[in-house]
Amino acid sequence: MRHMRIVLLLAAVAAFPGRAWAGADSPVTFARDVAPILYKHCAECHRPTMFAPMSLMTYEDARPYARSIKQKVAARQMPPWGADPAFGTFKNDPRLTQQEIDTVVAWADNGAPKGDDADLPARPQFVDGWTIGQPDLVATMEEEFQIPESGTIPYRYFKVPTALTEDRWIQAIEIKPGARSHVHHVIAYTQPAGEAIRPGGALGPTNIGGVTPNKPGVVFEPGAARLLRGNQDIVLQIHYTTNGEAATDRTTVGIIFAKQPPTKLVAGGLVANPRFVIPAYDGNAEVRATQKIVKDTLVTTLTPHMHVRGKDMIYIAHYADGTTETLLSVPKYDFSWQITYELAKPKLLPAGTELEVIAHYDNSANNRFNPDPSKDVRWGDQTWEEMMIGFYGTVIDRPAATQER
Repeated sequence: MRHMRIVLLLAAVAAFPGRAWAGADSPVTFARDVAPILYKHCAECHRPTMFAPMSLMTYEDARPYARSIKQKVAARQMPPWGADPAFGTFKNDPRLTQQEIDTVVAWADNGAPKGDDADLPARPQFVDGWTIGQPDLVATMEEEFQIPESGTIPYRYFKVPTALTEDRWIQAIEIKPGARSHVHHVIAYTQPAGEAIRPGGALGPTNIGGVTPNKPGVVFEPGAARLLRGNQDIVLQIHYTTNGEAATDRTTVGIIFAKQPPTKLVAGGLVANPRFVIPAYDGNAEVRATQKIVKDTLVTTLTPHMHVRGKDMIYIAHYADGTTETLLSVPKYDFSWQITYELAKPKLLPAGTELEVIAHYDNSANNRFNPDPSKDVRWGDQTWEEMMIGFYGTVIDRPAATQER
């Protein structure tokens, strides 16, 4: 009989692998079991002053959403992540383990009890409104931009003075749209102070950062930074979209400066194909692009970019010795979560490597985000048009010309 009780107990433990098992009188609780998971994986975005729709910092915050949290977590829709685990390892991978998922599910299924406050872990410490920490420089658009209820808005450019007179090194940067639901993206670059705005882009030599509104800030690795020259204005290229409601935007840039001059500079490139046609009603249109790597390149990040018809994207390195390697595969691309995948270890692409990017698009009526499956689709800035870009980030040795800065 004693042996049978032990067998039954072990079977029960196996049936509930996600909870801290302590017998039937010790259910999974928020304080002891769930809060540590939320603090580790969710709180960066799900907290007051950030862009997630609700805070999950306290039991009172989380309890009304217990069923929704369970559904999103069990389906692996939250935290958002698109990389196929078979290819590459990424340091910003936020996915929950199966044990953590089981814990959240057990909590919701058992009535989402609070538990003992004494079991609560210390709350993670954040700076209100910022994911990078307290910025050294906060620069804001000088005037508000009025976004209409409807219509097409071409890219707009706004000057943001910094008042810096000396060169500084950017260790972290965060761009916060004032009207997140109306902002498709923001790209920040610099030009000499006081000059008329010169339209720029994502990969110009004076680019200092970019963002889609649901992304946290960017913190560069120690020893790597971007140069922000003195006596420059920041220019924001902002792509606004209308959604049926008028709004006002006043985007802000926060920057943390490096304490020491870096040894590496943050740079980047892209593999793109702007000459494509996605046929009407095609549910699996393929677009390819390649780029020859002309010198040894240390890749740190990969960022797929498509619009609402984007279906999947894959990065493949074709090495000069004839071997190939899949660096990233995103089998279910989601326009709402344009994730930058940060390699756990920078990847060296030797000179002569061909970096290939392959994307597929769903222009069929089965795509619920498709604005019009009856139309052929080509490259364009607006969300009802399409893009095919495989961005990649790199680090390079600091040029001698900047050694004294």
